Amino acid sequence: MDAFSFLNSSDPELLDELYQTYLENPEKLEQGWKNFFAGFEFAGKNYPASKTNANIVPGEFKVINLINAYRQRGHLFTKTNPVRTRRTYSPNLDIEQFGLAKSDLNKKFSAGHEIGIGEASLAAIIEHLDQTYCHSIGVEYNYIRDTEMHEWLRNKMEGSKNKPKFSTAEKKQILHKLAEAVGFEKFIHKKFPGQKRFSLEGAESLIPALDSVIEFGAQRGTKEFVIGMPHRGRLNVLANILGKNPKEIFSEFEGKEYEDELILGDVKYHLGYTSVRQTNKGEAVKLTLSPNPSHLETVNPVVEGITRARIDQKYNGDSKGICPILIHGDASIAGQGIVYEVLQMSQINGYKTGGTIHLVVNNQIGFTTNYLDGRTSTYCTDVAKTIQSPILHINGDDVEAVVFAIKLAMEYRDIFKRDVFIDLLCYRKYGHNESDEPRFTQPILYKSIEKHPNPKEIYQEQLLKQQAISIEEAKKIDKTINQELELRLSEAKEIKKALLSNFLDTTWKHIRRAKKSDFEQSPDTAISYERIQALAQSITTIPNDFKAFRKIVKLFNDRRQMLEGDGNLDWAMGELLAYASLLDEGTRIRLSGQDVERGTFSHRHAVLTEENTARHYIPLQHLGKEQGVFEIYNSPLSEYGVLGFDYGYAMTSPDALTIWEAQFGDFNNGAQIIIDQFISSAEDKWNVMNGLVMLLPHGYEGQGPEHSSARMERFLTLCAENNIQVVNTTTPANFFHLLRRQMKREFRKPLVVFTPKSLLRLPAAVSPFKDFTQGGFQEIIKDKQAQTDKTHTLILCSGKIYYELIAERNKLQRDDVSIVRLEQIYPLPLTQLSELLAEYKNVQKLLWVQEEPANMGAWQFIHQSFRDQDELKPYDLKVIARPPSGSPATGSNKFHFQQQQKIIEKSFSLCDCPRIDIECKMVCIGNQWRSIAKELKLQQ
Repeated sequence: MDAFSFLNSSDPELLDELYQTYLENPEKLEQGWKNFFAGFEFAGKNYPASKTNANIVPGEFKVINLINAYRQRGHLFTKTNPVRTRRTYSPNLDIEQFGLAKSDLNKKFSAGHEIGIGEASLAAIIEHLDQTYCHSIGVEYNYIRDTEMHEWLRNKMEGSKNKPKFSTAEKKQILHKLAEAVGFEKFIHKKFPGQKRFSLEGAESLIPALDSVIEFGAQRGTKEFVIGMPHRGRLNVLANILGKNPKEIFSEFEGKEYEDELILGDVKYHLGYTSVRQTNKGEAVKLTLSPNPSHLETVNPVVEGITRARIDQKYNGDSKGICPILIHGDASIAGQGIVYEVLQMSQINGYKTGGTIHLVVNNQIGFTTNYLDGRTSTYCTDVAKTIQSPILHINGDDVEAVVFAIKLAMEYRDIFKRDVFIDLLCYRKYGHNESDEPRFTQPILYKSIEKHPNPKEIYQEQLLKQQAISIEEAKKIDKTINQELELRLSEAKEIKKALLSNFLDTTWKHIRRAKKSDFEQSPDTAISYERIQALAQSITTIPNDFKAFRKIVKLFNDRRQMLEGDGNLDWAMGELLAYASLLDEGTRIRLSGQDVERGTFSHRHAVLTEENTARHYIPLQHLGKEQGVFEIYNSPLSEYGVLGFDYGYAMTSPDALTIWEAQFGDFNNGAQIIIDQFISSAEDKWNVMNGLVMLLPHGYEGQGPEHSSARMERFLTLCAENNIQVVNTTTPANFFHLLRRQMKREFRKPLVVFTPKSLLRLPAAVSPFKDFTQGGFQEIIKDKQAQTDKTHTLILCSGKIYYELIAERNKLQRDDVSIVRLEQIYPLPLTQLSELLAEYKNVQKLLWVQEEPANMGAWQFIHQSFRDQDELKPYDLKVIARPPSGSPATGSNKFHFQQQQKIIEKSFSLCDCPRIDIECKMVCIGNQWRSIAKELKLQQ
């Protein structure tokens, strides 16, 4: 039986009865209760100043319960909603709920020590609690299990009653920022009627909040803020926080052409910006607003990745120098799963950024949807509780409370390196955009909003009553702001063409834009034989005092044996040598993803784990004193969040090789928004370069629909204007050169690599030393065994099917078939391909052979290229592939191999018949398709 079961009762009436019994006749109590009350008596007599062990008198337990109720549930009874009557909750905080009566209000209770006011009347205790927990600030924090964090918050809030105390100068600064926010929106509304701007009206307190956190953070040593936000309020933040000249914003309303004709650009409320701001005390603070699409919350992991890169590379791992701020909408933070993914990354070693300030602009509506239909949880911020982040719910009309709360959040983040959430309850003055009619769906809410004064009017009236400002001063502020905006509008009319600068231009100033000619041939990326030997010895050596698992010891011994003689290095050695050679040259490398340390297919083993202690050893971190930094992190089971993070990391790391690897290639579809909105289009939209590498395991191995195809076709449909690189390599040496090429060119492009699975251990998929010590990446690998003049059938292919085709050719002893590998599919090496085709004078049949169904893989892209490119139009290219399918692959292992064998057989068939029957046993040819059943019977 639990020896302390007596403590399970929380009934204040019972506690009081028991205490009275103890005072009158303690022998009637169980020994546990006697010890409990004896301890309180002792503490009260010997430590009268103690706030938690004060003298116990009848009713003290009831007051203690009341205090705890305010701490736990006070946020449910606040005055935080400016335009709605908040929901009611039961039980409430009435004293009768705790066994107290109005007659107790004037009684003094030692429980006042618990909230830092000493012995006090019940009325005083309630007033203190009500001001702290039930006015303009409501707080959720009692779920925080860390005692130090919990007590720090409690003491900070109860010690100040969550009541700000600002000087007159500080109040004037707050008013001025509010006036800027309000004036900016009114000016645009007047000058550009009907145009979308996604105004901040109703939530203008966001501007003094950001202003204050930057000023306060700078005083505490923060030198840089990285901000991610949606489109609502973005123009206001750009003008009044980042200092973007309003003339540029006004010019963007005109929709002018861009100076750079290669840039398509984006709408004005998606653009990024970087500036350096001088605080009121003279500190220089760098502010970065990341560009963001309309896919709400997508920018979150990108901002975290940008921040982490700066922490690693500029601040030597110290997160104090830089702080991420994420601004959310109430509907999106509750509805978008990426929020949860990013929160789960927040304290993981490879992804932590020292805590994030989360500001929720809570309009209490999503587009047209009422908040009651937008979530199940009580608050839109309830997701924050999963990582025990404190949540402060603030009335957006009480700007001083907003400023107070965000300073508290900044201090908490600074001390504990944890995320904090500010839920800014406000409203949206207009519909989703300024031409939208919100009364269609929210007539009652918008009747209230229509009559409601803006936060600036409320605060100005408050300061006038306090005589902190005169009416003349208030009018002067408005007049000055309006005159400045009028001046900038007139200047905007002089701008002929829009300029879209890279928001990270100082970081990327030494990296040039790519030209079309850059993709015609790869640079030399070879290293010497001596370097291969030295680096290979380093990465295959395990320290004597490190007791590795016996299979690892054998694996490393086998790798070392590859170095003997002419050498034939496998895929893992080729990859690790690429990393080692770049590190040896001082390049920083970051590799992250699910299970990347070992590798999903147990090939990499970049991180070794000691058998008895779980201690780690990373050979690539022990190449030499001058080597580059090598970081490798197993990620959470997330694609969207982690890919977004690594994209952000690469966005601000042009001189680092940043790699994200999918556990299986098809898992990239979980991050499709990052691929569509950032990786493939950011350079066009925002003039932003990026060198991120995506490794996507790909290949038809009979593992079923889920783990066969990395969906090459989806990437190829995104390809245009040399925006990304799509590669399907077949040799360790070519993969080695590909990774080195990524860092050796003068420009950066995202690289999508369809990495193999079976080739990781295929005996034929090895490369001799000479392939590493000469040349560079080969976009096309010619058939060196075949003679061009004898070739009647020329097969073009990509990926692992090459090895199956070669094996079949050798078996058939066909010297009239040449097999050429297209290693880089995009940008298509057009010049090399046309020159190669011209060499084959006697070709009668030109085939594209792939494993994927004909509506997937590279075929549609290749086919279109042969139709569109003048150099390729003369050639009649046909395809051999699986029949078109809605699923990438069969789930039957037997049927898979039947299909695969038919592809190989048909590639060498002398028959061009488009029919599929048992005798012909074709899979498909040309543009006519049939299906084969498991029994190879006809299927109509």
